Amino acid sequence: MSVGPEQAGRASPGTRISAARRMGAVADVRLSGAIDDFFLADDVRLDERTRLTLGRFLAAVVQEIETEIRRHAARLLSGQGADRLAEGLLRGHEDVVRRLSRAGLLRDRLLMDEVIAQVRCGLIGDALAPVVIAPEQPSLLIRLADVDDGVVAAAARALLSAEARRRTAAEQGRIPSGALPAERHHQLVWWVAASIREGQVASVGEDPIVDRAIVEAAQRSLSAHDEGQRPEALAVRLAAAIDARTDEIAELLIDSLGDRRLLVFIAVLGRAVDLDFEGARAIVLEPEGDRLWLVLRAAGLDRATIATIALALADADPRRDIEAFADDLDEIAAIPFAAARSALAPLTLHHDLRLAIDALAREATR
Repeated sequence: MSVGPEQAGRASPGTRISAARRMGAVADVRLSGAIDDFFLADDVRLDERTRLTLGRFLAAVVQEIETEIRRHAARLLSGQGADRLAEGLLRGHEDVVRRLSRAGLLRDRLLMDEVIAQVRCGLIGDALAPVVIAPEQPSLLIRLADVDDGVVAAAARALLSAEARRRTAAEQGRIPSGALPAERHHQLVWWVAASIREGQVASVGEDPIVDRAIVEAAQRSLSAHDEGQRPEALAVRLAAAIDARTDEIAELLIDSLGDRRLLVFIAVLGRAVDLDFEGARAIVLEPEGDRLWLVLRAAGLDRATIATIALALADADPRRDIEAFADDLDEIAAIPFAAARSALAPLTLHHDLRLAIDALAREATR
């Protein structure tokens, strides 16, 4: 008996039942997510702007890597005469971000810590109020790019160039290559490569030729990655080149905020108190500011300078309570320099050791 087109397109009762059961599981997951979201404390909830920016950033980073891997793998396949496989690889743009998210990979603490920190730095840096000390005076980085010290000038020019690349990429809705540190880039490349391979296996089955092409394309992406050209790394290089004396730190920090160069502010402050960039950035981004005020005192800054920095950051970050800070300012300024340095000592430990200590502490509280 022939089957009409309207019958051929119908799902069987068993398929319908399976689909209904799957939707029941989806509804359960959705409810769990809604409950978790409802009971989140306000101080840990992402505001809508940060959430949207974070989503765009993650998608752009993943898609940049995905595009690189697909294009190079397809080029390799075409060179071997496997044009059909190459075309399939280029056409097969699954939603890799959603696939990695479903697998829970994008919940990785170290990856999300870096991505959220970059997003927050960008938003706060953009919101900083520019300060023009003298109309005829160029901005901080322009001045540093023209100093007689060739090391400082070269570092300033490199940072200017890197920031321009990042800004241009953001305006075009993409992420420049090298946005992530090497370790985070490494794990994301292999996650994306695995997701691409999964899609290929689902569509054409396993094929060693395709696997080799994907692996070579992923390794190419890894070898091309240069984390030394990230603005964060270049800001650290600039701070090291300047090597500010104790009596120069306050002016340099205020100038960097007035020039809306939050990365320079973080790098200079970190160097002043022997904190690595990631540790200093985490402290600067905390809305409460308790650890930041301790760091500022450890850098030898006086009451007026701390107040200026606090006001600039509060104007750019609505999460900060400037009134509470004003009430505590006298107590903050009274913290002895030596006491602040001593209290800061655990934060100056090696970055990887701090991560391990934090991981042990989280496990102990479960």
